[in-house]
Amino acid sequence: MSDPLVLKRSNSKLNYFILITVIIAAGLSQGLLLPVLSILLEQKGVSSSLNGLNAAALYVGSFAMTLVAERVLGAIGFKRLIAAGISLVLVTLLLFPLLPGIKVWFILRLLVGIGDSAINYAAQLWVLLMAPAEHRGRNLSLYGMSYGLGFSLGPAGISLLRFGEAAPFLILAGLFMLALLLVLFKLPNSRPDKVEHSEGQARRFGRSYSLAWYALIPALLYGYMEASLNSNFPVYGLRSGFNTDQIATLLPFAGIGGLLLQLPLGLWSDRYGRKKILIFAGTTGGLAFTLLPLGGGHFVFTLLLLLAAGGLVGSFFSLGLSYAADILPRNLLPAANVVSSFHFSIGSIIGPGIGGLLLEFGWGSGVFVLLGGFYILFGLTGLLFSPRQLN
Repeated sequence: MSDPLVLKRSNSKLNYFILITVIIAAGLSQGLLLPVLSILLEQKGVSSSLNGLNAAALYVGSFAMTLVAERVLGAIGFKRLIAAGISLVLVTLLLFPLLPGIKVWFILRLLVGIGDSAINYAAQLWVLLMAPAEHRGRNLSLYGMSYGLGFSLGPAGISLLRFGEAAPFLILAGLFMLALLLVLFKLPNSRPDKVEHSEGQARRFGRSYSLAWYALIPALLYGYMEASLNSNFPVYGLRSGFNTDQIATLLPFAGIGGLLLQLPLGLWSDRYGRKKILIFAGTTGGLAFTLLPLGGGHFVFTLLLLLAAGGLVGSFFSLGLSYAADILPRNLLPAANVVSSFHFSIGSIIGPGIGGLLLEFGWGSGVFVLLGGFYILFGLTGLLFSPRQLN
């Protein structure tokens, strides 16, 4: 018999700590794999457009998982879904150095995407449902900080390539093994609350959109930014004159900026309203991205802009999900969580592809001009959005 979702206080802190640990590992996997594989393929002479499309495979797998995540979670529960996701990523990491080649890596990236999506969907929904409304921004920000910590540390794995191409994958696999042991032996077999629905899944998705479309867009932008930055920036950096060690140093600063501002933005959203914070962060973060090409090959200037841009928009996924939870009735939160994951996957799929094409046609700065423009447009659109309640 599984434990109820509303856990005793003595256990909830331990469960939250384990979920934080798991999501750090998930962030590490994406933060490491995207730039490491992009660099390896670039060094093998693979075109930037094909490189970007290959990177998108991870998010194709993530997208596929979102289509069934809600039903799978209801059937097997939080613990088993998280454990299954970790196990899949763990096995796949061990296969990367054993099965080199762009075609095989495409398939392996698909599998990593499925595993990471399972982990993220289950963990973020669990945290969301456990969080009291008055501290929702804070709790989701701490969750987002944990993912950002892992994601920002991931590119440091580029430096491990000096010990051989297998080194980053083996070390990451060891960390996933530790996370799996924590989940198997310490997490309870909890399930989401059962809610009787008089409408189908598609109908609930539609209601989520109609009530909270503005709160669901940030996940799309965050996915686009994250995948584009980590897949395209290594190639952009190499062509701008940075070496691999400099790129490994620069990339984490977008995540570090997110870590620095994640909690303050979450607390401010609790106090001043999430819509105002989303508008402010979107417009100013977008401006920082559009200025990035002005840095050229200047290391410090590029670092500061990445720090500022990443800090301002690094909270977008958690802030958007928190805003959706403010607007939507509780029974629509699982559907909204699926939509957010769906949006994240779509953004992550198209980001590397569009960026790769821009690089292919020689307009590398367009990667960041377009990205910044999307965020600015989102911020301005917020002036038109007014949430409504459903009776």
